[in-house]
Amino acid sequence: MKIGFDLDGIFIDKPPFIPKKLIDRLYGSYDHGLSYRFPSKPEQWIRNITHISLFRPAIWENIQKIKSTCTQNAHHYYLISSRFGFLKARTEYLLNKYELSGIFANIYLNFNNEEPHIFKENILKKLRFDRYIDDDLPLLEFLAKHNPKIVFFWLNKKSNLRLLGNLITTTNLQAILK
Repeated sequence: MKIGFDLDGIFIDKPPFIPKKLIDRLYGSYDHGLSYRFPSKPEQWIRNITHISLFRPAIWENIQKIKSTCTQNAHHYYLISSRFGFLKARTEYLLNKYELSGIFANIYLNFNNEEPHIFKENILKKLRFDRYIDDDLPLLEFLAKHNPKIVFFWLNKKSNLRLLGNLITTTNLQAILK
């Protein structure tokens, strides 16, 4: 089974004290369909600062869960992050610091600056994934609608609800990794 994972919000936490609405505004727009934009130079500077390890702590619970299961089952794990190219050095540093590089069969990073939902959809279709886990609900709704054979999981600490036929919420990774 091929299982894909997002990076931020799954293995690396979001910056504390920054409101979700501000993050959503900086990253994209959900008003008229899913749309992300490439950040301006000042926004890139701000994002570079907010992506240092001090502001992006590991989510150790999830890292330990995936580490403990990667040798116990026949699943193949893949990391698919839509971080843009200007974050390449920060991303590679965090992957090494939190020892994530050795867990995954392959790591796909959006350093060519494609629209995040298009980048992820292309990877999922090309490699024919069975499952994909992310914390971005609008992105998951787009992917689930366009990829009915893949089961998508929205990692959400609030509840376990079935959202669409192939989109499910979950509060933790344990059930997904079995």
